[in-house]
Amino acid sequence: MIYTVTFNPALDYAVRVKSLEKGGTNRAVSEQLLPGGKGINVSAVLNNFGVESVVLGFIAGFTGAEIRRMTEAQGCKCDFIELPTGTSRINVKLKSDCETEINGLGPDIPNECLQKLFDKLDKLKSGDFLVLAGSIPSSLPDTVYRDIMMRLDGRGVSFVVDAVNKLLLNVLDLKPFLIKPNHIELGEIFGVDLTGDKEKAAYYAEELRKKGARNVLVSMAEYGAVLAAEDGKVYSCDAPKGTAVNSVGAGDSMVAGFLTGWCGTGSYAEALKTGTAAGSASAFSALLAEKSDADRLYKEIIVK
Repeated sequence: MIYTVTFNPALDYAVRVKSLEKGGTNRAVSEQLLPGGKGINVSAVLNNFGVESVVLGFIAGFTGAEIRRMTEAQGCKCDFIELPTGTSRINVKLKSDCETEINGLGPDIPNECLQKLFDKLDKLKSGDFLVLAGSIPSSLPDTVYRDIMMRLDGRGVSFVVDAVNKLLLNVLDLKPFLIKPNHIELGEIFGVDLTGDKEKAAYYAEELRKKGARNVLVSMAEYGAVLAAEDGKVYSCDAPKGTAVNSVGAGDSMVAGFLTGWCGTGSYAEALKTGTAAGSASAFSALLAEKSDADRLYKEIIVK
């Protein structure tokens, strides 16, 4: 079974205006309200691809109730923990000449609620996958992902970590099965610019693998993707052709596609191919990737 954890889920309010006028009144030409959070997105795409998963995380207040309702309406199995105070955040995705995001803070998570999550995770067994994705509220220490992995160490659970900064760097020595920085995040770790340079991205992906990560998947937007794999090989592919519509959730979709390919075939090349197809299908759509769109793009992708 695949489990995803979203510590700080949100309602994503995506609104488009013709041209943003700062300081003036801007009228929307389109709008969407969707459940958001990286783990939720991973589970939603897995569901679209016919792969079962369980959504874990924390919700609060009326926005939390709506996150649960909308996530279940997508077909996902939810096992959220309800917080006693606060409200789940609302993130604004403003689309105009460029994309601007305003992300809310989210509620505090008290220790007794964090313990409830630990109790749920204690039930995971050998062969399960646990996806730890996204940011955490400021009330939690940046070691929380590491704490979870240490707690489950030795149980045969495969960890996927999609996070930035210390949340990611703190877990490398615990040998997560997969980490997925994008090229900007990877470049920030090493203080380099990796835009459009797969060879350079592969080098630094290998550097992270040397620090402990078993597989390092680097998404590079329109330039494709690179995988430094546990078998000692580096795989890469170009992105399929298409028009980018929405970048939100593309990286999460890549994680879901990668897990779908890996669990189905045990092939790193196949996992990279399905991951890239899934990520591109989301980028080319106003919503998260559907299997039919990913299958079509899959045929265009050549893994080297």
